[in-house]
Amino acid sequence: MNVAMWAKALRIIPRISKEEWLKLDIISRWLISTRAAVLIMTFISAAIAGLLAARAGQFNLGSWLLLVLGLVFAHATNNLLNDLTDYERGVDQDNYFRAQYGPHAIQQGLMTKREMLIYAGVTGLIALAAGLPLVLSRGLPALYLLLAGAVFVLFYTWPLKYIGLGEIAVIIVWGPLMIGGGYFVITGQWDWNVVLAGLPYALGTTTVIYGKHIDKLDADKAKGIRTLPVIIGDKAARFSVRVMIALMYLLVIGLVISGYFSPLMLVVLGALWYARHPWKLFGTPRPTEPPASHKDIWPMWFVASAFVHNRAYGMLFLLGLILEVIVKLAF
Repeated sequence: MNVAMWAKALRIIPRISKEEWLKLDIISRWLISTRAAVLIMTFISAAIAGLLAARAGQFNLGSWLLLVLGLVFAHATNNLLNDLTDYERGVDQDNYFRAQYGPHAIQQGLMTKREMLIYAGVTGLIALAAGLPLVLSRGLPALYLLLAGAVFVLFYTWPLKYIGLGEIAVIIVWGPLMIGGGYFVITGQWDWNVVLAGLPYALGTTTVIYGKHIDKLDADKAKGIRTLPVIIGDKAARFSVRVMIALMYLLVIGLVISGYFSPLMLVVLGALWYARHPWKLFGTPRPTEPPASHKDIWPMWFVASAFVHNRAYGMLFLLGLILEVIVKLAF
């Protein structure tokens, strides 16, 4: 048991050798192979759904815990299938972007294809086992939500990512599906205001995947992977991210003005401090060589900055909702 590695794998995507891999426990291997550091984005969406339910006075701890377990393990399954699918299609060969920023367990010989399939199968079954009680308690609408989630898990990497629909899938999954659907399975009610309230954070997760796809735009173009940045071009893609960053704040301000959120939610404006860096980076093309100050994270450039901003924004978004719940309970 290597608790230090667990903590590290939840914070960053660690680069390790095969010798180091062989010494790891199964939990460390699972965390690294699933790129667990990015699962925080899914947890935040589930937490937003739970806090909005609590704000409405309809929070159910059991349903929320099942929601968190199901969503996090579904995301982990998708990451495993992503690597497995790209490996099978030969995408990750020739020092492709994915193999540069962190361990690609199957491509680098850390795991066999069979082991990867077992990891993905067990992880997916845990996600399914968490979702079934929610389906039984909420009926057909919950089943449709589960099936929609399964479609995105199974088909995000191919064909959606290959035809410019991957980024659109992300905003749908982390917004309407996770937050709107999460609110539904907790409360039994669908609320379009909740979907709208979850959109700012969903835009944040989309900036992260957009940043990643801009970082590997040339590599994807060479491999025939037509992500949205490949289709619309570097300049338009970078501009789109700046628009999404602005909307993350403008939408919250609009929801405060409309009365859906209280002024307490303006605490998210504190994340503007972290927005400065991605805003500046996305204003100019990606450097062709790693700057000396960023060699430790290269080839991640746009994605790293977008991730740090989105994590800070998400935490402050949760803080605002927690304050709203506290005030509601107090008064």
